[in-house]
Amino acid sequence: MAVAHGPEAVTRVLRGMAADAQVCVELAEAARSRSPGLGRLTEEATRSHVTAMLRAAESWFTAPERTGPVDEQDFSAALLLGADRAVQGVPMTVVLRGVQAALARAAEIVVDRCRSAGVSDRALLSVVLRLQEYGAAMERQVIHGYRAAEHEAPRALDSVRTRLLHQALLGEVPPRQEELARAGIRADAAGRYHCLVAAPFPAAGPPHAVTVALDGRAVGLLPRRPQAAQVGPQALAVVAPAAPLAELPSLYRLCAQAVDQGRGQGLTGLYDVTDFAARIALAEQPLLGSLLSRQLLGALDPADAFHRQLARTALAFLDNGRRLDQTAAALFTHPNTVRYRLGRLRQITSSSLADGDGPLVTLHWWWALTGWLESSTRR
Repeated sequence: MAVAHGPEAVTRVLRGMAADAQVCVELAEAARSRSPGLGRLTEEATRSHVTAMLRAAESWFTAPERTGPVDEQDFSAALLLGADRAVQGVPMTVVLRGVQAALARAAEIVVDRCRSAGVSDRALLSVVLRLQEYGAAMERQVIHGYRAAEHEAPRALDSVRTRLLHQALLGEVPPRQEELARAGIRADAAGRYHCLVAAPFPAAGPPHAVTVALDGRAVGLLPRRPQAAQVGPQALAVVAPAAPLAELPSLYRLCAQAVDQGRGQGLTGLYDVTDFAARIALAEQPLLGSLLSRQLLGALDPADAFHRQLARTALAFLDNGRRLDQTAAALFTHPNTVRYRLGRLRQITSSSLADGDGPLVTLHWWWALTGWLESSTRR
C-alpha cells in the first residue's frame, strides 16, 4: 500500500522535530526509562545517537518524492548505534526495547504537533504509516550493526579495556565506574576493586579478572581476591586489598614494586601487597639502608664467600624468629653450625644480633643484612 505524503504543515512539523533539541532529550529519556539496561550508559551517549538518527530521517520524511525505498536510505547512524551497543556489552533485547520506546514516543510527538498545526486525520494517518515503515527499517539496521560488530567485538573490547585500565591505574583522567562495568570490569558490592599485578604474564588468570599488559606485567582489576591455584605455577602475582577507584594508581605502583622485588627473589605464587610492606618501604630510602650496612657490617668483605655465608645465615636467623632449629632447617644444616656462624659474625663485626632490644633493632639488622647482600651480589 502506497503511503501518501501529507501537506506542507506536516513537513514543517517533522523538520521542526529534527531540529528540536528537547525532542532528542525526550526520545532519549523514553529509551532509557523503557529499557533499564541503558541506564549504565551516559545520557549524552544515548542523546547523540537519537539526534543523529532524527537528522538522517528528516529527508525521507519531508521529501518522499525525491527518495527511494526506505531500505536504500542512509542508516549509518542506526548501524553505529547497534555496533556501539554490541561493543559496550548491552544485550540485543535491551537495545531493541530502547529503540522501540524512542520510536513510540516520536509517533506521539508527531501526532500531538500535527494536530496542533491543524493537520487533517487523513494526512496524519499517512505520516504515522510512514513513520512505522521507517521505524521497522531502522530496527533492522540496528540489528545488522550489532551483529556485524560482534565479529569484531573481541578486539574492540580489548582495546576499550586497555584504555580504561590505563586510565584507572596510571592516574590519568579516571574512568567512571559505569564505563568499567560496560567493559566487563566489575567492582564488589561496595564499588571497590582489587588491583592485581603479575609477571610473567599468566597463560590464564582468575576467571573473574580483566587483565591487560602494562609495563611488561599483567595488570588487572577484580571484584574479589583470587585463589592461589588461579595464578599458575610459574607466575608471581601480587594483589592489593579492595579499594575505591581513587586509590588504584597508588596501589598499582605498590603492587608493581612488590612484583619486581619478588621476582628478584625468585618467588612465585600469590601474595598480598602487604607481604612486601617492609621491603617496599625500605626500598624508598636506599641511603639509610647503606648507612646501616656500613655501621653494622662495615668489617665484612663483599668479595669474601665466607662473609657472604655469615650474612645469609644471620638474615635467615632473623627471618625464622631467631630460632636456631628453624634456621638450621631452612639452611639444611645443623643448629651448632648456625650458632658457630653467628658467633663468627659477632667477632668480625664487633656487634651482635642480640645487642639492644625491641623490633626496631631487629629491623635495623634485617635492613642492613638485606642491603649488604644485595649490594655484594651486584658486585
